[in-house]
Amino acid sequence: MATRTIFIAGAGIAGMTQALALAKFGATAIVLERHAGIAEAGAGLQLGPNARRVLNHLGLDRQIAERSFVPTGIDIYGFRSKAPIQTLQLGTTIADRFGAPYAVMHRADLAEILRLACRRFANIDISFGIRAYDTIQHARGLSVEIEEADGRTRTGRPFAFVGADGVNSPTRTNILAGPPARFDGTVAWRALVDLDALKGHIADDRVSVIMAPGFHAVCYPLAYRNRLNVVLFAKSPAKSGTVERDEPKLPWAALRSPRIDAILAAAKGSWGAWPLGLVDTPRWHEGAVGIIGDAAHAMPPFQAQGAAMAIEDAAALAPLLMSESTAEAAFSAYEVQRRKRVRRVTQTSAANGRVFHMEWPLTVARNAVIRVQGPRGHFRRLAWLYDHDPLQDPLHATQRLP
Repeated sequence: MATRTIFIAGAGIAGMTQALALAKFGATAIVLERHAGIAEAGAGLQLGPNARRVLNHLGLDRQIAERSFVPTGIDIYGFRSKAPIQTLQLGTTIADRFGAPYAVMHRADLAEILRLACRRFANIDISFGIRAYDTIQHARGLSVEIEEADGRTRTGRPFAFVGADGVNSPTRTNILAGPPARFDGTVAWRALVDLDALKGHIADDRVSVIMAPGFHAVCYPLAYRNRLNVVLFAKSPAKSGTVERDEPKLPWAALRSPRIDAILAAAKGSWGAWPLGLVDTPRWHEGAVGIIGDAAHAMPPFQAQGAAMAIEDAAALAPLLMSESTAEAAFSAYEVQRRKRVRRVTQTSAANGRVFHMEWPLTVARNAVIRVQGPRGHFRRLAWLYDHDPLQDPLHATQRLP
C-alpha cells in the first residue's frame, strides 16, 4: 500500500486518535493545532466499553488503566431521595459483558496519553500555534495552505484533510460552508473538589446522577488526581460560546435537596460555566475534505458519549482513507457507516436529558421504571451502544487496526 499523507485540523482527542489510527496503517499524519500546546477543555470524561475498545486496539490499555478509575456502579438519585433509586452495575460486571471496562478520567490525562503515543510515531507530526488553514480542491487533487504562528505560510498536497477541530470547527463552517454550532440554552457548570469533600453525600467509588426538576448533577471520582468531578446541567440565558467563572444558576424548586446543597457548598467559588453547543450539519464531507467528532455532530452530553463518538469516528475513517481509491470515496463510506449510529446516540442523549429533568408527578412513574429495570437493565437497553466496534461494522470492508 502506498504511503498517504493526511492533514488533520485539531490536536484534541478526536484529532490525535485519528492520527494514531492512521499511523498504525502506515499513513503520514500532519496535525495542525491553533493552540501553543495540548489544551483540552473541561475536566472529567467517561469512557464506555465502546470507546475503550477502540483505544485498546491502539495499544493504550495500560496507560489508560494507570490514569483512569473504574467505578463499581452508577447511583441514580431522585431530587430529595436519601438512598439511590437504583445502582446500575459497572466494574467487572460490565467489563465481562462487553469486553472492556467503563472508566472515568480527566480529559487532560487522556489527551496527554494520546500525545505521548503520537510522539512514538515518526509518521505523526503535530504543529502548534497554527493561525489559519484553508483548502483548494482542483483537478490534480487537494492543496492546503497553512499560516504559521509567525505569519509565514506553507502549503501541502495531502491525500485528504480531516477536520477534527471541535464544535466551532472552521473546517465545517469555512471550508464545507456548514452551519455554526447551535446553543440550545443548556449550560454545564463544572468543578473539581477534594475527593472526600462530599463524603456522606456522594460515594467515592461510583458515578452519581442526581435528577432534579429542570436540572441534574453528575459526580464521579478522578482518583488519579485525588479529585471529585462535579457537573451541574441546566438551562440558562448564557451567551453561546462563552466560558466564565460563575456560580450555578439553577431552576427554582419548592423544596431543598440536601445533596444538591452539599454539592453547591463544596464547589463554591470554583465553578466554571460552559454553554453547550450542538451541531447538526447536512454535509460531513466534500471531495477530499471531511469532518469527525464534535465538528460533525456535537451532541447533548447526557449519555456521556461525545468523546466516544469522536474516537469511534477516527477508528472507522482511518482504514477507509488507506484502502479506498479516493478520499471522496473514503469519506462517503465513513458517513454511511457512522451517521445513523450518531443520530441514534444523539436522540438517546436528548431523551435522557428530558428524563433527568422531569418534575413531579411525572417523577413517580420515572422512578418506578428505573427500579423495575433493575441493576443490569442498562445492559439490555444499551447493548447496541456498548457492543459496537467500528472496525467490525458490517459496512466496513477492512480489517482491525494492526
